[in-house]
Amino acid sequence: MWVLPPASDDLSGMPHGLKRYQQSKQSHFVTFSCYRRLPRLRDDRLCDLFVTYLERTRGKYRFRVYGYVVMPEHVHLLVSEPELEVLAKAIQTLKISVAHRAMNYGAERYAPLWQKRYYDHNVCNYDSFVEKLRYIHRNAVKRGFGGCGLAHPAT
Repeated sequence: MWVLPPASDDLSGMPHGLKRYQQSKQSHFVTFSCYRRLPRLRDDRLCDLFVTYLERTRGKYRFRVYGYVVMPEHVHLLVSEPELEVLAKAIQTLKISVAHRAMNYGAERYAPLWQKRYYDHNVCNYDSFVEKLRYIHRNAVKRGFGGCGLAHPAT
């Protein structure tokens, strides 16, 4: 849970105490959600769009994707740190790219597409890496979407 600081002239809106440990040479388990956790990624076109821009972002910032799952209302990624930029910039680029292209599928329906923040957990060792990778796959299976890298309901 984030604790917001008391109202002040600072309009940044950054949650107090939120710390990101990037440029640590560690892998990262990242989770972000659709706006108000609405199942917007249930739409196959948006799901495919996300996967396309995940690959483009991976190539642009040069990071590895060890695992991912696209659920109807959120996404999990297990990734390395980008070679060319900080992870926050790569995630921002990914989310903005998908949101802009989603406008082609009905702008009002998908605006805004994402919650503003994302969760980032540094993966410090092999056991944690395996735990997070298993979680990604089991999250999809538990919800009945299969166990592959991409999970979304069949239409």
